Formats: sequence, C-alpha cells, structure tokens
Amino acid sequence: MTDHSPRLFTTAAEVRRLGEGLIACALERAEWTHEAHLGATLYLVVERPELDLDAELPGFIRRFNESVGGRNSDTEGYHHTITLTYLNAIRDHAAETKGLELCARTNKLLLSERGRRDWPLRFYTPDRLFSVEARLGFIAPDR
Repeated sequence: MTDHSPRLFTTAAEVRRLGEGLIACALERAEWTHEAHLGATLYLVVERPELDLDAELPGFIRRFNESVGGRNSDTEGYHHTITLTYLNAIRDHAAETKGLELCARTNKLLLSERGRRDWPLRFYTPDRLFSVEARLGFIAPDR
C-alpha cells in the first residue's frame, strides 16, 4: 500500500462546496483531488438523499471532467468500477458515523483504510481494476 497522508478539511462548508461544485461544474480542475472526490461523495450521500447516486454520480463526474477540459475514454477520466466501489464504502462510512458533523465525518473517512487512494486494490488486482472493462462498467472484484 502507498503512503497515506490525506489533506484534511477544516470546515463542513468546504466539503459542501465541493459537492455542489461537482454538480454545477463549478470547481477548478486542480481542486478535484482524491480528497475532493471522497468529500463531495460523502456530502452527496449524507446531505442530498434525494439524488439517486447510483444513476447520477457517474454523469456528474463525467460532466465535470469535460467542463475542465478532460476526456472520458477507455484510458482516462471517469472510472465506473472505482466510483461504485468508493460509493458503497462511503455509504457504509456514513452509516457508521451518523451523529458526527460533516467535516468530522469526512476527515474520519480520509484517515480510514477506506479513504486510501489504493484501497480498491484490496479487492482487485491492478490488471483487472485498471482494465478498459472496469473503467467503462462495473466488474466484480477478483481478490
């Protein structure tokens, strides 16, 4: 596993801004870090329950990528298996941290095993996780 030194948030407002900024394509490309991905998704899970994230989150991410000049292709941009793997982990984390405020929940996620950049590799071999098939659709873990 790789070094795990996440950049933590100082306020819930920062996390909310990332979630709403993702939806509105109103973030700078440089802001869309690993921590931002997880924080924005946790915000959406916790504070935007009217959204069907299984259906809508992929489109939010694809649209955002394109809004900052990125591409969504076989080799770059949106990755479906990684997104759904983290979405399910974030849902579990949200259930486990009910009662904490958003910033504390987000930082707790970032400091946890689930918050690691390489966490999906606990369930997938690199060849499987980084395959075109996994990028374009969900594939089951092979570990």
